[in-house]
Amino acid sequence: MTSTRDLLAEQPFLDGLAPAWLDRLTAYAHPVFRNRGYRLFAGGRPAMRFWLLRTGRVALDLPTPGRGDVVIETVGAGEVLGWSWLFPPQRWQFGAVAVEPVRAVEFDASGVRHLMTDDTALGYELNRRFMAVMLDRLQATRTRLLDLYGYPEPRAS
Repeated sequence: MTSTRDLLAEQPFLDGLAPAWLDRLTAYAHPVFRNRGYRLFAGGRPAMRFWLLRTGRVALDLPTPGRGDVVIETVGAGEVLGWSWLFPPQRWQFGAVAVEPVRAVEFDASGVRHLMTDDTALGYELNRRFMAVMLDRLQATRTRLLDLYGYPEPRAS
């Protein structure tokens, strides 16, 4: 059976992280399985966990009046799910539901925040990695918006 520490070492998000830091993170991590349709979190609720997805896909959604939950993005194997736990007020901005069965490593956000505070070098490295994920997602959103609304027509002179 694969240990939680081994699962962390396999995650692209943690690639190259110092072994001692992986060991420390292991104390706040455990493997989980979630069936299709399982809601991992809902917008506005406290953000107390985050996940490194090993298999499956999760849809991020936003409740929209008259339209229900609108999917705004899908994340899959090898990706990070959740960063609202990093920033006050630590509440989810979106919801997330498994659209396929998901295997992931789930983290206790409070414990990881304490690690990041106690070891500023680890905190800096994890923040740097989360910011890279956020930048990638922001750029992907921009591309989707351009596809959705099209490129503006050039103005005639």
